[in-house]
Amino acid sequence: MANKISKRMAFLARGLAIAAALLTAEAGSAWADGTPAKQLFGGMKLPARAAPAPYGSYAKGCIAGAVAIPVDGPNWQAMRLSRNRRWGHPDMIALLERLSREAPGIGWPGILIGDVSQPRGGPMLSGHASHQVGLDADVWLTPMPQRRLSAQEREDLPFTSMLKENKFLTVNDKVWTPAHARLIMLAASYPQVERVFVNPAIKKKLCDTWTGDRSALGKVRPIYGHDAHFHIRIGCPAGASGCKPQAAVGAGDGCDKSLAWWFTDEPWAKPKKDPNAKPPKPPRPMQLSDMPKACAAVLQAPSPDSEMAATFGGTAVSALAAMPANNNDAVPAIAAQMPELPDVVPIPLPRPAGY
Repeated sequence: MANKISKRMAFLARGLAIAAALLTAEAGSAWADGTPAKQLFGGMKLPARAAPAPYGSYAKGCIAGAVAIPVDGPNWQAMRLSRNRRWGHPDMIALLERLSREAPGIGWPGILIGDVSQPRGGPMLSGHASHQVGLDADVWLTPMPQRRLSAQEREDLPFTSMLKENKFLTVNDKVWTPAHARLIMLAASYPQVERVFVNPAIKKKLCDTWTGDRSALGKVRPIYGHDAHFHIRIGCPAGASGCKPQAAVGAGDGCDKSLAWWFTDEPWAKPKKDPNAKPPKPPRPMQLSDMPKACAAVLQAPSPDSEMAATFGGTAVSALAAMPANNNDAVPAIAAQMPELPDVVPIPLPRPAGY
């Protein structure tokens, strides 16, 4: 029986893939007006109903089959809900839940979750250049309160910088605690985590004070900003052939010349301007045509029935449940009339129940 259902699911998915390919062809002309990709992806309210699959790179890509982390959990609260950016690959969402579950054991009451990704990934209307394939997530450096925040409080709660005022490369020891260090290092310790981005001052603080296992310290990478939150990045999931991996982090703890560079003038110096040069043209916004071909199909793919149906731990979307009951016999008939499309990037199989 399981074999029969599996074959039927695959057949239905093939019909959906062909239909999505035809929609993609139509979309080529519909989006030829130069609409920036951030407006196309930023306008999507629900994910593509498909198996989880990231396409492209962290800063130029999309995701099919994203799931949302619930607004509240035993040890987490999602923030800035109006942004609709709590979507990600199930591996990313599961990792956030694990981090929240293990945080109390190191003296951190629970996590406040910032941006993960948009429902179908892609460039955002504001903010990040990355977070496009559902494999990045921000965690605030503010401990979770003991009470549940209201929706308005989640919009208005200010960020807490870990840095001294007017000294942007110095950690404020009145705010920073050993528990902050333990939380960051816990996140970095997970095998699927490839990088944890923090402010250079926070990286230096860890280099100077961390006395525990330093084997994961090299994953903690200094970067601009990131003084009020840290950014977790996991690697491409197994079998995700459309995902473009990032180069591996080098050996060592990263407390070397590469960190010292951030404490020179060079990273912060304004670029020198040629007074005789013509004013540069504004940068061209990313277009859908600049992105992996699969992203057009992801953008056009059908949505699940509701947000709950695509929420991690909520009502799972399966291939059969996602199809209208009276449509199962129609797909083979439609597929039989469609030509073979050899160069089409297919929509992956819908994710199985309980994924």
